[in-house]
Amino acid sequence: MIEEAILEARPEAILHKVTNGKAAMDYLNEQPDTDLPSLIVLDYNMPELNGAEALLLIGKQDRLKEIPRVVLSTSSAPLYMHESRKNGATEYFVKPDTQSGLELLAKKILDLCV
Repeated sequence: MIEEAILEARPEAILHKVTNGKAAMDYLNEQPDTDLPSLIVLDYNMPELNGAEALLLIGKQDRLKEIPRVVLSTSSAPLYMHESRKNGATEYFVKPDTQSGLELLAKKILDLCV
C-alpha cells in the first residue's frame, strides 16, 4: 500500500522491492555506486534480517552511510524506535491505518530522498 501511495505522490519514482532483509543487503551490495538508491525503506519485522539488523550492516559501508534510511513498523514500541535510530535510521514511522495517513506518510518519506 505504501508503494501505491508513493507512486501516486510521485509517479516518476523508481522503486525496487525485495522480500527480506538479506535480499535488501544483497541488492544494495550488487549496485554500483552510480546506481545506489536515494532512500532505503525497511520494515522492522523483515524475515532473515530485521530492519534494525539491516541498519547495522548498512552503517558499516561508507558508500551507503549518506543514504537516508526509514524504518516502517506496525509497532510504536519505544524499544524498536530506539534500536532503529541507534542503528542509523533517519526516521521510524508507524504504519498508518487510514488512506489519508498513508498519503501523508508517502509524502514524508519522499521528502527524505537525497
